[in-house]
Amino acid sequence: MNCERLQELLGRMRQVKLAIAGDFFLDQYLIIDPKLAEISVETGLPAQQVVELRPSPGAGGSVTTKVAALGVGTIHAVTVLGDDGNGYDLTKELKKAGVRLDHVFTRPDRFTPTYGKPMLRRPNGTEEEISRIDVKNRDPLPGDAEESIINSLQTLAGEVDGIIVVDQVEQPNCGVVTDRVREEVARLSGIVVFADSRSRIGQFRNVMMKPNFREAARALQQTEADESEEKAKAMAQQLAKTNGRAVFITMGPRGLIAADGDAVHTVPAFPVEGMIDTTGAGDTVTAGIVSALCAGATIDEAAEAGNLAASITIKQLGTTGTAGPRQMIEALERYRR
Repeated sequence: MNCERLQELLGRMRQVKLAIAGDFFLDQYLIIDPKLAEISVETGLPAQQVVELRPSPGAGGSVTTKVAALGVGTIHAVTVLGDDGNGYDLTKELKKAGVRLDHVFTRPDRFTPTYGKPMLRRPNGTEEEISRIDVKNRDPLPGDAEESIINSLQTLAGEVDGIIVVDQVEQPNCGVVTDRVREEVARLSGIVVFADSRSRIGQFRNVMMKPNFREAARALQQTEADESEEKAKAMAQQLAKTNGRAVFITMGPRGLIAADGDAVHTVPAFPVEGMIDTTGAGDTVTAGIVSALCAGATIDEAAEAGNLAASITIKQLGTTGTAGPRQMIEALERYRR
């Protein structure tokens, strides 16, 4: 893909309409200054002092903000959140990104899934994450909430160019993407439907998907030991045949493998020097692939767009980063010199 073609695709993204459905988390960064630690009068234990709060959308929210940064024109969020402060903070950040929230449902009987991320700020200004604090729902999603999500998917399938499904919660049926929701996703047609799942990618059907090598191997009940390109190609073809749609297997610094029918593409990563932070890189790849596909890209062009966007965000340390149109064009110009 040359710079002219990338500019064309980025321009078309302004007319694209996307929905991101599934598990939305709040990434709550708590910046701690160790020098200010106090001793609790009540317990006698150290009390760390937070000097900055940085709320950021995570999981499906991370994909959403990355899609928004690419310039996609219309973005809908489809999820269930708790009627709580973390839900307020999350929806506030989504609104800043211009995301439509008509299909976000809040309930008093659910938590807003949250990754609490305490970060120690060092004297030189760098930050180090310490033990995370997770807030997740550990009871199944209620049936009426499932119905709301399914109705939203059916409605939006007639309004958008693509739907990205993010299945983040590992406990079965405790997140938004339950068995019933997954069955409905398999029935969606006429648009790009793309799934990303930590634990259940092998249970999706009739959708495009983006597992990493480990997730693909587990879905096919194969060994994870041989992380060769040939093994990845074979797994991508098998998943594409079983699933009936294109499959993208991410390979970290080696890029990704894309399979569509009998065609298999090896799409190398763009070289990156210096310190990197790969947090959220997979979300960036998803955002780049789907946004490009809905703008008219081929399978290999979309894979390249995903890799290019990730090469930008992994240089943004201590955050899940985004890549905008100008950054994408400037990066490709550098790589093509």
